[in-house]
Amino acid sequence: MTSTFILASLIEPAVGLIFWTTLTFILLLVILGKFAWKPILTAINTREKGIEDALASAENALNEMRELKSSNEKILSDARTERDNLLKEARDTKDSIIAEAKAKSQSEADRIMSSAREQITNEKNAAVAELKNQVATLSIEIAEKILRSELSNDEKQKALVNNLMKDVNLN
Repeated sequence: MTSTFILASLIEPAVGLIFWTTLTFILLLVILGKFAWKPILTAINTREKGIEDALASAENALNEMRELKSSNEKILSDARTERDNLLKEARDTKDSIIAEAKAKSQSEADRIMSSAREQITNEKNAAVAELKNQVATLSIEIAEKILRSELSNDEKQKALVNNLMKDVNLN
């Protein structure tokens, strides 16, 4: 029986043991509450606030990155549009310069051709006039030589005068 009694006394706590255990537990709770829990809770709250601030900063940074990305895409789009406009303007300018140069060269070629035609016509007319003068001179010289040989005697002179008179009367 003694072993059951010892075992039973171990299982059943005594009133003094319960009192001292409760008093020690309450005293421990008061000491922990005053000295340990406040700093622990303050540290936990500080840590929690730091984590919340870090999360808010990360969210702000993420939003700023999104805004920057959107802004960069808009800037790139604007730059592409401006580049395309500049290239189109350069092409248009090139085309207009080429067209202007072609028109100018065509007009200059037409002017040169017109001038050349005019010069050729003038030279042709001068050559024809010169040729006519030479033909007239030659004709006069030939006629003079023929007349001298034909009019060398009196009978031929009288016959020529008669022929000329007949022609004059007919006209």
